Amino acid sequence: MVDALAAGSPVVALESTLISHGLPYPENLRVARASEAAVVDSGAVPATVAIRDGELLVGLDDASLEALACAPAGSVRKAARPTLAAALTAGGWAATTVSATMIAAAAAGIDVFATGGIGGVHRGALGASGRRPSTFDISSDLEELARTPMVVVCAGPKAILDVPATLEYLETRGVPVVAVGQDEMPGFYARTLGVRAPASVADAHEAAALASAHLELGLGSAVLVCVPAPAESALSADVTRRVIERAIAEADQADIGGPELTPWLLTRIAAITDGASVRANTALIVNNASVAGGIAMEMAAR
Repeated sequence: MVDALAAGSPVVALESTLISHGLPYPENLRVARASEAAVVDSGAVPATVAIRDGELLVGLDDASLEALACAPAGSVRKAARPTLAAALTAGGWAATTVSATMIAAAAAGIDVFATGGIGGVHRGALGASGRRPSTFDISSDLEELARTPMVVVCAGPKAILDVPATLEYLETRGVPVVAVGQDEMPGFYARTLGVRAPASVADAHEAAALASAHLELGLGSAVLVCVPAPAESALSADVTRRVIERAIAEADQADIGGPELTPWLLTRIAAITDGASVRANTALIVNNASVAGGIAMEMAAR
């Protein structure tokens, strides 16, 4: 990876929380390897980011990928901007979220980053939801997108979030949001949930042109490129809406909130869909890596 950057070759950063917290072993290792292979197949160089024993690693070898994937449950910290220093000083493994991965990639000189879905404004963050008062629960992903110039390729905000509020927040913070191949935002598990995208481009070629122009303007923010999940793996919009509303209602009844809410919802949605949501998630992660590789190649050619 160091040689690739020195030679000016296109590099795509990949996060590591999907390995440590997103999927069980051995599926997590399979998806991590498939994501790196998708970047390689596009012509670019993958760089999975993680922390180990006080070092911020940009580019893991296969043995390190396997070690992270096999680490005992509960032994891997999550590193985001607010917890990055603690993760570096604690020792052992820490996986990087969107914000920490962006920080590391920017420091290494990498312009393109692929992830699954970004965090955002949680339902109930800006007003009462069910039995809970307003939580002001807003992911640090959004602030990182506003302050770190980079091309972030994802399948949109996670569908369990307040997507319209997330888009409003990103607009306020000067982050362009662009859907690829459609006029509506990808719905994470579904190809769309009916929310119109702020902007759209036809393909990765047009996405690269827009992203290059944005970075060259020096505005200081990222551009969020949103790619729909592959049609063969995506859930329908109706199924996605129904299972999310059911899971959220069950979480409210069980009084589950705070940091436990998102993993609980994702696990519950996987159970309700008999694993179909997990299959959609893994497919979109690999697809995003492939698209990011194509964008990185196009940008390098410019």
